[in-house]
Amino acid sequence: MSTYQGNKGSKKTPYSSASRPSRPTGSKPRFSASKGPSRPFKHGSKPSFRGNPSPSRGGGRGGRKGSFERIDVSRFISKSTIIEKEEIYLPTHTFSDFAIDARLKTAIANKNYIYPSPIQDKSIPHALQGRDILGIADTGTGKTASFLIPLINKVLKDPKETAIIIAPTRELAIQIEKEFNDFARGLKMFAVVCVGGAPIFAQIKNLRRGCNFVIGTPGRLLDLVKRGEIDLSTTRSVVLDEADRMLDMGFINDITYSLEKTHPERQNLFFSATLPKPIEKLIEQFTSDPVRVMVKTRDTSKNVEQDVIRVARGVEKIDVLAELLTKKDEFKKVLIFSEMKHAVEKLSKELIKRGFRAGSIHGDKRHNERQRTLKAFKDDQLNILVATDVAARGLDIPDVTHVINYEIPQTYDTYVHRIGRTGRASAKGVALTFVS
Repeated sequence: MSTYQGNKGSKKTPYSSASRPSRPTGSKPRFSASKGPSRPFKHGSKPSFRGNPSPSRGGGRGGRKGSFERIDVSRFISKSTIIEKEEIYLPTHTFSDFAIDARLKTAIANKNYIYPSPIQDKSIPHALQGRDILGIADTGTGKTASFLIPLINKVLKDPKETAIIIAPTRELAIQIEKEFNDFARGLKMFAVVCVGGAPIFAQIKNLRRGCNFVIGTPGRLLDLVKRGEIDLSTTRSVVLDEADRMLDMGFINDITYSLEKTHPERQNLFFSATLPKPIEKLIEQFTSDPVRVMVKTRDTSKNVEQDVIRVARGVEKIDVLAELLTKKDEFKKVLIFSEMKHAVEKLSKELIKRGFRAGSIHGDKRHNERQRTLKAFKDDQLNILVATDVAARGLDIPDVTHVINYEIPQTYDTYVHRIGRTGRASAKGVALTFVS
């Protein structure tokens, strides 16, 4: 029986996702819960997940570092008039070539996937062999399938296998679960999402029902590990998605703590858009001779035209923004970034007051409200989304025509991550940065 175990002497309980497909009648969860007082584990007894309760910390301590990088404004301008011929990547595999279970191949085919993206083509074969992976790639390049396909195949081979996937934001964790459900539908394996901003006791209930995958944010996962609701000592597969973003958000210690609790003989799949020194140290500490896959070619996309909006002294910045947004034929789907939560909310309300279809997401908004706003933006019920950097990484928001930096970002890396929300795939995009 495969499980995420609680601390020694605690009860072990299973987990699963509330949104997952229902199990066939009579089937048993992979994790069993036992009731009654906590007792030491004895041979032949049912292991359990229960631990001593502790206060919930949520999933996002997420404090900023507080240091600003001085950025030359010229780096926000890129107006090349020469259109370079796009270099076409020729994959060396099709998905049907990969040495994976036939049921998983069918699920992939049902998503109309034929040829893998560069990061998938280069990393999946090594991951299927059990190698550690360090993938350096821009957002929107298919990293999620790069780790889900090998891990799902591993569970199909051995239903006792468990995996933990750590992502920087609740939105990205939920997005990963959605893709997991697409691949794993009908395969009798389940995932639980554990993120801050959502009720922890509902997540604990789901954990106790049974699953093979836990997908979550660092703070909430750490909380559940310390409560004894998740024991990672038998977990042999670990994914860090958007590792550099988690570093920016101050989660490096939480991640280190959780990784130290996993099985020493584990497979590590780490993905990041950049490779700062603390992430290099994390890789050195926890991976074993990782295969390095790099498909990142330059800092910013060739598809994104970048420029600055200079606000003259005495002119209100909001008036300049509103004048831009009235050009509805150009500004069809706009993502606006501001630094502070209260500033995001204030700007969103002002735009709504001026008649724009705007919404906002930031850390102070309730989980369900953030999800509703994101869905409305994706479904074109809103055409303007004002956000903190929580939306800058990993989220799949299609057809964003413009990214507007209402305030200069703290670092150039943050700028790169923000404007990566537009100009995705072969589409063209525009990034504008307000400067005084």
